[in-house]
Amino acid sequence: QMQLVESGGGSAQPGGSLRLSCLMTETVFVSMAWYRQAPGKERELVASISRGGTPTFYADSVKGRFTISRDDAKNLVYLQMNNLKPEDTDVYYCNKAYGNMWHWGQGAQVTVST
Repeated sequence: QMQLVESGGGSAQPGGSLRLSCLMTETVFVSMAWYRQAPGKERELVASISRGGTPTFYADSVKGRFTISRDDAKNLVYLQMNNLKPEDTDVYYCNKAYGNMWHWGQGAQVTVST
């Protein structure tokens, strides 16, 4: 059964950077995505990446600041987050970009504050 392990979260100041990693316990070639969710709010799609690495998709709120990438040899999906803003504070999750989702991981907390 696929397990998703997110890491790399933490605290950053506005304008700072963080890189999230998502380790998949099985080798799969599907479109993957990063999502984020704040308490009491619905989970939203942040970015997605197709099987071969392109095309990619970004939510308007992160376009130009975040970059999604993948290393299929290592079963990893990354989210490079630059120029962070306080409104980026959330728990970030990875999963399929569409279709029946795998069981969600524990997520990675990102906190952006002065």
